Amino acid sequence: MLALLPALAACGGLTDSGGGVQAGQEGFVRGFLGGIATEEPRASLTGRNTLSTGGSAADAAVSAALMLAVTQPSRAGLGGGGACLVYTPSRNEVEAIVFPAGARAAVPAGADRPAAVPLMARGLFALHARAGRRPFEELIAPAEQAARFGTEVSRAFAADLAAVAGPLFQDPQVAAVFAGPGGQPLQAGARMTQADLGATLATLRTAGVGDLHQGGLARRLEETSRAAGGGLTVEELRAAVPQVMPPLQLRAGNDLVSFLPPPADGGLAAAAAFAALQSGAAPDAAALRAEASAAAWRARGGDAMALLSATDLPGGGLGVLPASTGLTVVDRDGMSVTCAFSMNNLFGTGRIAPGTGLLLAAAPGIGQVRPALLSAGLVHSPNLRAFRAAAAGSGQQGAPLAVALPLARVLAGSDAASAVGSAPEPGRTQLMACPRYLPGDLNSCQGLTDPRGAGLALGAVDR
Repeated sequence: MLALLPALAACGGLTDSGGGVQAGQEGFVRGFLGGIATEEPRASLTGRNTLSTGGSAADAAVSAALMLAVTQPSRAGLGGGGACLVYTPSRNEVEAIVFPAGARAAVPAGADRPAAVPLMARGLFALHARAGRRPFEELIAPAEQAARFGTEVSRAFAADLAAVAGPLFQDPQVAAVFAGPGGQPLQAGARMTQADLGATLATLRTAGVGDLHQGGLARRLEETSRAAGGGLTVEELRAAVPQVMPPLQLRAGNDLVSFLPPPADGGLAAAAAFAALQSGAAPDAAALRAEASAAAWRARGGDAMALLSATDLPGGGLGVLPASTGLTVVDRDGMSVTCAFSMNNLFGTGRIAPGTGLLLAAAPGIGQVRPALLSAGLVHSPNLRAFRAAAAGSGQQGAPLAVALPLARVLAGSDAASAVGSAPEPGRTQLMACPRYLPGDLNSCQGLTDPRGAGLALGAVDR
């Protein structure tokens, strides 16, 4: 679906409501709210509602991401991780918050499906700490309620479920949640309830995110992940922390284009593809350059910016890559966040830690499991202190070009609606674009989800 953000922008200014509506309640903000695009409709609605309560783009990204953990747990979850870029107009800078589902030092004894060390909750908390306005516990509540009381299965999640239902339902914990009558996978429109996940989210809301890493919930996850073949330990959970890093940046005229830095090497791949496109390369050649850059970093590490100009890169070699999902959001002040998330496999290890509701992400670097290409990019003008565009990509090897190509076309003057679906299969793009900047001309802003997917883009003017 596609939504144009400011169709009614002339009818309202950037003002808060009267009438007794308080901050934290929907309808507090009147006028242009901003916009959000995700690959799952309920997550988009949740993020949009957060903007309406007076939340920042960071708040909206957090609430939407937590909802994805409930409504699209095949690709995003508390057992997994991700990475985000955040542009803060007051500081006029872009930061990267990198929290991929963590690798293991070795295969744990007795673990037949080693789990990645989860970082989703800590990563989202770090994003909130950098740029949030509303209380973090307030942002957890919508996802908690959706898990406890049920939510409608979306087309996006139903498609993922149908693709792997056979092997997935070998785990009775998973089948109890995601199988319908007769043991068939839940269909789009069916009701899905996750009581154990709701209880875990309630614990995070009341005890804090730290409880998952060094408290009672961490000890419980150690025990239950062992039963699920994941083999996590409290020591690993305690040591896992997100990184706040400078992004990779390229100049495009008077704008700066920021990309996720390694270890979110899908950002490096997107930067390489963008640089190739800017130099006149065709999209297929840019895609090859993207994969070669990421493969080189995975093989030898080193200076990511140096890899963008290297001429001795080997070809490809990334192998089969896991699924991911993305979101992008902008608020009325021009703050923007764009993120990519992954479980390092569709549904991670395919097992739930009993009694927690947490699907365990697959540990990267063990067996055939490789980390996802977490891909996102963001454009701003340092001189104007203003946001211009942001994109999040998904689609395995196609994710980097799903960021680079739409951004390159928007900067070249193309209409955002034609840019958003321009990446070749299997790439999918979530896009926010304000060609005349924000703060600036509200009427130029558009929020779009890739028309080939099943997501939703929302932007609104409340009156």
